[in-house]
Amino acid sequence: MPLSEADWAAIRLSLQLATVTTGILLLLGTPLAWWLARTGSWLKGPVAAIVAIPLVLPPTVLGFYLLMAMGPNGPIGQLTESLGLGTLPFTFWGLVVGSVCYSMPFVVQPLQNAFASIGQRPLEMAATLRANAWDRFLNVVLPMAAPGFVSASVLGFAHTLGEFGVVLMIGGNIPSETRVVSVQIYDHVEALDYDKAHWLAGSMMLLSFLILLLLFLSSGKSAAGGLQLRR
Repeated sequence: MPLSEADWAAIRLSLQLATVTTGILLLLGTPLAWWLARTGSWLKGPVAAIVAIPLVLPPTVLGFYLLMAMGPNGPIGQLTESLGLGTLPFTFWGLVVGSVCYSMPFVVQPLQNAFASIGQRPLEMAATLRANAWDRFLNVVLPMAAPGFVSASVLGFAHTLGEFGVVLMIGGNIPSETRVVSVQIYDHVEALDYDKAHWLAGSMMLLSFLILLLLFLSSGKSAAGGLQLRR
């Protein structure tokens, strides 16, 4: 039984969500991971704990509080309404906010480990050549941390594809707007349409395998270290 148009729409939306979320996480996570890898501040522990909360917190709990925060009475909701943007729940960008929060540790932690493994000596050597901080980061840190960026990108993308609890709490089940693959599979199972559920679930299992295979092949042991993360 081939995939239906609704299934393809859910796949396209999931891939779009994963792509946008991964891009935002790399932009936000890179400076945060660099700070966590380098700082000696007492704030490092609390900030690292906040970043890692999604690893242990039930997705529905995180989704519930994000829903309240982005609702019309929440601080984020009041801010977006004052800016003329409306509220974010049950929209694609609401899913993006939830996905960024939920997948944050899967991007930040591999980057932090990659930055920490560089050590101080390469930066000191670059400084003796009169490279400023920005040059050192671009020409020394980024090339040496490249496997960490691959790990972070692939893990963040794959983790976003597999989200269910957070996206269901924040986005609901609106066709072509917030109905991602995981929700579409749930709908098939709820309707006892197991053939369609098998096709869609099997397709996503194959895609997940290929993504993880890419992770191992492209980054080897450095990337594999990122798989020590757990929800």
